[in-house]
Amino acid sequence: MTVSMEDLPPAEHQAPVPGAERRGPEGRRPQRGPRPDRPKRRDVSGWVILDKHVGMTSTHAVAVVKRAFNAKKAGHAGTLDPLASGILPIALGEATKTVPFVMDGRKAYRFTVQWGIETDTDDAEGRPVATSETRPDRAAVEAALPAFVGAIEQVPPRYSAIKIQGERAYDLAREGEVVELVARPVQIDRLAVVEHDGERTVIEAECGKGTYVRALARDLGRMLGCYGHVAALRRTRVGPFSEAEACPVSALTDGSPEAALAYLRPVETALDAIPEVAVSRDLGLRLMRGQPVILRGRDAPVEGKAFATCAGILVAVGDVERGELIPHRVFHLGGTAPGRSA
Repeated sequence: MTVSMEDLPPAEHQAPVPGAERRGPEGRRPQRGPRPDRPKRRDVSGWVILDKHVGMTSTHAVAVVKRAFNAKKAGHAGTLDPLASGILPIALGEATKTVPFVMDGRKAYRFTVQWGIETDTDDAEGRPVATSETRPDRAAVEAALPAFVGAIEQVPPRYSAIKIQGERAYDLAREGEVVELVARPVQIDRLAVVEHDGERTVIEAECGKGTYVRALARDLGRMLGCYGHVAALRRTRVGPFSEAEACPVSALTDGSPEAALAYLRPVETALDAIPEVAVSRDLGLRLMRGQPVILRGRDAPVEGKAFATCAGILVAVGDVERGELIPHRVFHLGGTAPGRSA
């Protein structure tokens, strides 16, 4: 069968040849222009005290802050679950060397316990594993709290980052394996009821490193004979950082990297719990080369942790032994780093 040109559909109705829309009139692909250069990452050092919102992961929060400052390096001081809000300290640049000092600091939380249901995750995301019609009154909750204050033994939640033979507990639990976690010592300094409506109780807690608020709600519910899980959680303090100095995510994402600098705190704010030693330029250079120095002066510490500054600039942190400062971390605060007056 012969087909004439008149039998073909009009050109505007013909199916386009794949890739034709990307070709020029002579069938050649047009040359693309040069890609715009990405802005170079900057040497930014300091702490950002982020007020993380519910739904955001800690990893995503670090990425947002790093992008807001166009910084080369960033990390957080203590994971905050997506279901939790509140203080997430994020270290930029040289501040990442001080992360352990923040993670080892005291923490404060405000959390809501939903009574009557225990879940496999010990929070509102989990599957119910035990229920009760019993509900405690405020007096009963307050009477139970002292049993959880002080140095106690706590079994972490099944869905936690604890490692079991190299595997994370939450990965094993998601695969259906029965996870048996061993109780660990933790320190809880304060527990106080701030609200109670029968179905729920809002509690404030101050505790040390490694304490799980979800486990606390679970164990409190078991003691009261009514079961319970964390329905809401907010972290209000981490080490030296509190809600009062936190900035919302929008304050960093809605402006320029220069505007974000208003929320950058000095690296040494993470070291507020240890003594500061001012040293001369010569001693500062020795410390920055990793060499120990003898501390002189009536107020110089003779033992323990300390950090050294030269002309107000952080140069090293380490241990003082018999009057000698042995540096374990040295700092090179070039680029962008706020001073204490910032």
